[in-house]
Amino acid sequence: MRHLQGGKMDVSVIHSLARNTLINLIEKCSGTKLIVWESSISGPMGLIAQYSLLKEMGVIKMYPLRTGPLLENPAEHVIFISRPKLHSMDLIAENVHESKKTSGNSKQYHLFFLTRNSLLCKKRLENRGMLGSLTYIEELNCEFFPVDSDLISMEIPEVFGEYHIQNDPTTLYKIAQAIITLQKIYGPIPRVWGKGQAAKQVWDLVKRLQRENNLEETFKNNQTTSIDQILLIDRSIDLITPLATQLTYEGLIDEIFGLNNTTACFPADKFKNKTDRVSESLAEAKETVILDSADALFTDLRDKNFNAVGAFLSKQAKLISAQLEERHEISVQEMKVFVQKLPNILANKNALSRHTAIAESIKDVTDSFDFLDSLQVEQEFLNCIEVDKANGYIEDLLAQKAPMIKVLRLICLQCLTGSGLKPKLLEYYKRELVQVYGIEALLALNNLEKVGLLKVQTGSRQYAVLRKTMRLTVEDTSEINPIDISYVHSIYAPLSIRIAEQLMKNGGWKQLQDVLGLLPGPNVEDTSNIYNGAISNSALNDAPTVVLVFFIGGCTFAEISALRFLSQQENSNVEFVVATTKLINGNTFLQSIIDIDNKKTVSHGI
Repeated sequence: MRHLQGGKMDVSVIHSLARNTLINLIEKCSGTKLIVWESSISGPMGLIAQYSLLKEMGVIKMYPLRTGPLLENPAEHVIFISRPKLHSMDLIAENVHESKKTSGNSKQYHLFFLTRNSLLCKKRLENRGMLGSLTYIEELNCEFFPVDSDLISMEIPEVFGEYHIQNDPTTLYKIAQAIITLQKIYGPIPRVWGKGQAAKQVWDLVKRLQRENNLEETFKNNQTTSIDQILLIDRSIDLITPLATQLTYEGLIDEIFGLNNTTACFPADKFKNKTDRVSESLAEAKETVILDSADALFTDLRDKNFNAVGAFLSKQAKLISAQLEERHEISVQEMKVFVQKLPNILANKNALSRHTAIAESIKDVTDSFDFLDSLQVEQEFLNCIEVDKANGYIEDLLAQKAPMIKVLRLICLQCLTGSGLKPKLLEYYKRELVQVYGIEALLALNNLEKVGLLKVQTGSRQYAVLRKTMRLTVEDTSEINPIDISYVHSIYAPLSIRIAEQLMKNGGWKQLQDVLGLLPGPNVEDTSNIYNGAISNSALNDAPTVVLVFFIGGCTFAEISALRFLSQQENSNVEFVVATTKLINGNTFLQSIIDIDNKKTVSHGI
């Protein structure tokens, strides 16, 4: 996992700790093993331990946790790995009872909680007569999943919905515990900034946990730290950014195909020769591609606006062709050197072919009238154009019964950029949505109103003021050679990143007080972790200041690209690392809010 190394905050340490914890737990069970994952865990756990490693440890099969009996298998041990959810406990009990009917007592059953144990879950297992059937009940401490050298995610999609709809702050406690873990690994964080109610609550919990666990003394004795500052961003202070279509290479992959745990699936025909594409069997086939910084070409492409990708790929193709042509005009001695370089050249050629196929798949969508029309409406809203009346394109989508999530995304964006919808317009949209999509729309609208994505317009126009004071829209953005973070959405600069940019430029909240007053929730500023004699690694090595930007409620790939762009500027002396509760796009963000009431009950450990 060398691609996780390289940053001042070495993310590979998190990977190694989580991997070793998993290995130690699995090794407790000697013999052949079957792993049954809760469905939301298997993908993130793949970032920690690949199947090849698990196979070496005696794992012969892996299945998702579902209702009914386990499939016939010769494994001596069945290991359930699950978050502490009551519904999952019921499924585990059902699996074990059904399995015992066919296998008798020939197997041993174990349960590993991710991340912490739960008294409520244990009680549920006891009520189902399970405690005597489980040999080991352990905790698999893995709070973060390392996605890249500058990106870690908790992969908990329900954080925003639970806190803002169900008024359940328990996930904030998990985040506070995760920040404590980071400080144990990398040292105390001297400066803390934050904005939003969830940000304040999280940091208050962090300070409480530090006192309760006597960590303040430990941190005082720790003289060095790898994280100089942390910026806590409550997603609720910037709901516009997730709704705007991401226009970076990585962002569009996520928007169109879904990028989950560094893996995406594309139409297989794009990856075949033209002569092979006629095969009908390829029509529905998918090509699965792993996309992370282990792929050097992807690292070069991911943060570019998609309009710059074609020219870059063309340049790379010419470079590889020139390297291959060299072999016709070189001496025997030079040929030896060329042969040594050949595997690397061929690997680059394969990567170029792969990303050309991905770019073609994206272009098929971005060239469509539907995509372009939708993008035009988005950009009009972001520029505060015609936000006070019914939009013709939205009405057309309703008439065509387009996917409800697409319609809601545009209506919510219109609402936020207009700082609310006029009462008659909001009622009109609601009526149309319910008429087209039925009761499903009614439930969705209720949740969207609870989180402030749909609301009635009041006198103040916060977005219009923020747009001007924070330069949220930039008309002359260069997409090929960008000079501003607005390139990630072509005209729109993410508000969350503008705040981070201004904070670093001004060295604090002082110059931003007027702007911050327009955003919901309190400001957070804390330097109580600056202890006498504590020195950051950055100060010791005259290196860039390491700022951990923690998104509570999810962040987009476009926001990550914008932060990387800021780090790469010549006059920048800041290295940003991103932590998030979940990687999101507009559709997945809205879906998590709409579906929150359908989530099975979560039991949080005490």
